[in-house]
Amino acid sequence: MNAQQQIRIFKSRWFEKFARREGIADATLIAVIAQANSGLVDADLGGGLVKLRVARHGEGKSGSFRTIIFFRREERAVFAYGFAKSDREGLDANELRVFKQAARIVLALTPAQLDAEVRAQRLVEVGSDAQGL
Repeated sequence: MNAQQQIRIFKSRWFEKFARREGIADATLIAVIAQANSGLVDADLGGGLVKLRVARHGEGKSGSFRTIIFFRREERAVFAYGFAKSDREGLDANELRVFKQAARIVLALTPAQLDAEVRAQRLVEVGSDAQGL
């Protein structure tokens, strides 16, 4: 990846609603992906799937949200699912299998196909202008 390119970050439509409801800013998501891109992930679930903690606004990561992300380092990240640790422990085996299948499909999309998903409003791209938030 050259200096002109940067990782593209997206949210699924479901995650967009979750983030809005929970007050998770795009700037927070950008910071989390910057850490992941540096190799700091909470759990590498395999198959392009990672789990990362996202701190609640005004709180530390101990009371944080868990996020499931389709991730290809230095290329793209798609926030697919999120939950509060207090609401559930994690993914069960079937959910993990389904998310890995989805990650394989989404990570194989071309840039033009990703743009089409954004136009169809199935994905929301996190803009670099959010870094100033």
